[in-house]
Amino acid sequence: MPRMRTAGKVLEIIKEEDPGTEVSIQYIRYLIKSGAVPSVTVGRKKLVDADMVIQHIAAGTTPAMPSRSTDMGQIVPMTGKLRRVAT
Repeated sequence: MPRMRTAGKVLEIIKEEDPGTEVSIQYIRYLIKSGAVPSVTVGRKKLVDADMVIQHIAAGTTPAMPSRSTDMGQIVPMTGKLRRVAT
């Protein structure tokens, strides 16, 4: 049975195995949001298989950054806060 956990709990598991880890909660959330690791929404929480997250990090792969193009042909990342594009 998979160990379905929130991003915070996954980070706790990683820190138990490697107390000096440089993996951050933001990176785990990025993996979830980008779809690099499958997640299940339960209420307001997103749960992921902790072992899949650890395997993904160990494999050293980074998901492609989603982007969109504007009217001016500029590429604007779709992460973070909403920003106005200078025209």
